Amino acid sequence: MKAILLAVCLTLVAAEAQAVSRYISTSMSCAQVQGAVRGEGVAILRWTSPTSGVPRYDRYVRNDRFCPSGQEARRAYVPTADARSCPVYNCKQIERDRFFFKRRLFPHN
Repeated sequence: MKAILLAVCLTLVAAEAQAVSRYISTSMSCAQVQGAVRGEGVAILRWTSPTSGVPRYDRYVRNDRFCPSGQEARRAYVPTADARSCPVYNCKQIERDRFFFKRRLFPHN
């Protein structure tokens, strides 16, 4: 019984990982990229670096709810068919010192 339960759990984790859609950002308009991320909540965007020719990719999210614990959604930019830098969000580690520093310098904000 434990083996079956473990197998089901592993299958669900694998299925969840497969559920993230992948797109080539440079074959889409900026509005299409933003719409895909907004509509699905999470998407993997890929493109080839124009300077080095190296394939690049990352995971982009609609908002903080789609980030792992300890991370927050921050503005990032990807190239698209119609824009060099299309604004989207990806998850980055929360900088606790930055928050504390800002609160100490500007306590009335």
